[in-house]
Amino acid sequence: MSDKDQLIELLTKVNKEQEQTIKELRAMIANLQETLNELQRKLFGTSSEKTGKDPSEKGPEDEVQSGEETQVTVKEHIRTKKPKSLRKDLYEALPVKDVYCDIPEGERGCPDCDAEMEHLGYKYVREELRITPAKVERVHYYQETLVCPVCKSELDTTIIGGKTPEPLLPHSPASPSMVAMVMYEKSGIHLPFYRQEQDYRQKGVPIGRETLANWYNRCALEYLKPVWDALYRIFLKRDVIHADETPGQVLHEPGREATQRSYFWIYLTGTDGKPPIILYDYQPGRKSEYLLKFLKGYAGYVHCDGYAAYGKLEDVILCCCLAHCRRKFYEAVPSNRRKSLKLLDIRSEQEIPEPVSDIAGREDLTPAEKGVLFCNRLFFKERLYRDLPPEERKARRDETEPAIWEEFWQWLETLDPAGGSKLEKAVNYARNHKETLMNYLLDGRCEISNNAAERRAKSYAMSRKAFLFHNTPEGAQASAIVLSLIETAKSNHLNAFQYLYTLLLFMPGLKDSPEGIKHLLPWSDFIQERCKGQMDTETYTPENPGKLPI
Repeated sequence: MSDKDQLIELLTKVNKEQEQTIKELRAMIANLQETLNELQRKLFGTSSEKTGKDPSEKGPEDEVQSGEETQVTVKEHIRTKKPKSLRKDLYEALPVKDVYCDIPEGERGCPDCDAEMEHLGYKYVREELRITPAKVERVHYYQETLVCPVCKSELDTTIIGGKTPEPLLPHSPASPSMVAMVMYEKSGIHLPFYRQEQDYRQKGVPIGRETLANWYNRCALEYLKPVWDALYRIFLKRDVIHADETPGQVLHEPGREATQRSYFWIYLTGTDGKPPIILYDYQPGRKSEYLLKFLKGYAGYVHCDGYAAYGKLEDVILCCCLAHCRRKFYEAVPSNRRKSLKLLDIRSEQEIPEPVSDIAGREDLTPAEKGVLFCNRLFFKERLYRDLPPEERKARRDETEPAIWEEFWQWLETLDPAGGSKLEKAVNYARNHKETLMNYLLDGRCEISNNAAERRAKSYAMSRKAFLFHNTPEGAQASAIVLSLIETAKSNHLNAFQYLYTLLLFMPGLKDSPEGIKHLLPWSDFIQERCKGQMDTETYTPENPGKLPI
């Protein structure tokens, strides 16, 4: 080989190396720019995936009151309005107090002739809502005692006493209504103990936050845990469930630093037509061993995200969440192009706009935007089928959705994203979960997303934002139990406070009675009758709790 040929070969090699270096540097620049844009969005932009409401659009609150469903055409979609309730329907459960405004005696003479005027009747004028602030009462129990005079005359004394209710906590002023309110305020409306302490002081009750926490934890672990256990046993027998996890923090946990993350695992039943069950399970970590222990013996469908721990479950069919897949494509969309995209769930009040059909051939869209639109097409179909019976839902899916999936996978194979980019992460996520993303097609009871579990994670996250951390593992476990019962009660259309109050009325005597606990489950006729109305602590009290049908 001549010197000239060697030089040409060397220059060609150097040129190829430089081209490869340039390609890698361009990819690095693109990734760094992508990271910079995302950090700027998180610091200065909105954190929601949804776009804000257009000021020119009128919402349902702007429309004239009506009793019939109407359709309002707004930008890019048609929104179906729910019929608005009349005031008398909204306040139907509230007691009514009539106030009669009589004319004083000295003003009942006729202004024309001064004759005594006669009563003609009352005219309805208006309605207003009044509130009586919560008050705390001291209840003293006195036990009647009887003595037999005949026995007494015979120098023998026979004395009997009246039956008094057992205390909820020995040597404590805690009552079922007081503890139920503490639980409801802490886990139902996210009011931490230190704020409750301040509020009770305003009511004239100097109760410390340590006392409130003690009541909460002891009653949850002693009286509510058996109900949680009964719900858990029923949960494992269901066919379709959702699972997710969200972080928490426990300060004083043996063998762990105060700054280490703990986790609340969330499990709930799917849309199988049976009463819903929502369970929270506190664990010190996110390892698969906690998931495997909780779902030991379960066999069925599990909706989840792409976390690898779920792949270690046996005898289950995983249904990976398409919303997670769509979110990764959305994050790869340039921030200045995100405003045109809508990421809605099938149960959102706003209808999902129907995407265009020829997505892959659109040259005006970036690959990430195309990925989002493919997912939106599937969500659009799912919204159409959401209220159908499972068998019909599956049949409609089989007619329309496999073709969309096939087009999506074919389009995905044409992509060659830059290494390390968000688009590459989105593409790899979809490819790695190809089978589990489509498993929802196997059964009409399955969902296309795991948003139901993510919504329940929000319930804990809102409380966590208020109280920041748990002090002990026992407190974290108690919070998981109470939140489970509150969320399950709400899903079964119960008044959450009233349900907690009813449980605390009866559970002290039923902790070891499976038959009694069965009648205290949220869907029992007894509970549905007693806990669907407004808060009521006067009809049934510790001395007169009513009778269970056992």
